[in-house]
Amino acid sequence: MTDPSQYVRERHNDGKRDVRWPDAPEPLAVPVYDNHAHLEIADGDEPLTLEAQLERAGQVGVIGVVQAGGDVDSSRWSAWAAASHPRVLAAVAIHPNEAPAYEAAGELDAAIQVIDELAAQPRVRAIGETGLDFFRTEPDGVPAQFRSFEAHIALSKKHDLAMQIHDRDAHDAVLEALRRVGAPDRTVFHCFSGDAAMARIAADAGYYLSFAGNLTFKNAQNLRDALAVTPRERILVETDAPFLTPIPHRGRPNAPYLVPLTVRFMAAELGADLDELCAQLAANTLAVYGSFER
Repeated sequence: MTDPSQYVRERHNDGKRDVRWPDAPEPLAVPVYDNHAHLEIADGDEPLTLEAQLERAGQVGVIGVVQAGGDVDSSRWSAWAAASHPRVLAAVAIHPNEAPAYEAAGELDAAIQVIDELAAQPRVRAIGETGLDFFRTEPDGVPAQFRSFEAHIALSKKHDLAMQIHDRDAHDAVLEALRRVGAPDRTVFHCFSGDAAMARIAADAGYYLSFAGNLTFKNAQNLRDALAVTPRERILVETDAPFLTPIPHRGRPNAPYLVPLTVRFMAAELGADLDELCAQLAANTLAVYGSFER
């Protein structure tokens, strides 16, 4: 790919999903940030440009987005988006579900080298998403995931960047790897999926827990329990757009402009003042990723 700005991939649509964009929620009085999104993925009945995504987000008080990569091409696009737009910062990485395919093709080391090069750009502020996924990867792919994860941890430390962890059905293994290798100074569990016990372990270790729209799902009591025990200074909010759209729009396209739905749900669950929670979430984002200003 010679021009990263031209990269786009379509979200699979089986024809059964409602692909209409939800109405915009009530704006937040105190602005926040979307800590993890995949805006290179086209979704919705009328896919939005990056500029349109950012404009919609700004209108409801979401003033910045951390755009996350998952392979070489999407990481290059993420770095391009951050370099081109003052409301975007980038995370770059090889996703754990992509690592076995790169390894099988003999290309994992070369892919990690590209991530190393992208990580040197000033508006790339995180290595991510990286980690372990025992849900989608067969056992013979797990060694490649571990090798990739440890290489990404090293890159995070080398460039003094935050790290966004993808952890699916691999809680104990991720925590053990972080203990064994040593976690970066600013480690984030993207789309936290554990329970209250894991939340306590992560927070005690100094990690950040980023909650997405699935926090609002009826079957996600474990996430609400985790939120309840997480210190406020360790909480982040994200969309993981275009996935995990919060209630009442579950299943429809997700985007940064829907962050206020999750934030208001969080405030109600915590019994917190909405404006105070927004101010804390924004401060936490800046503590992890630094300023969005050029």
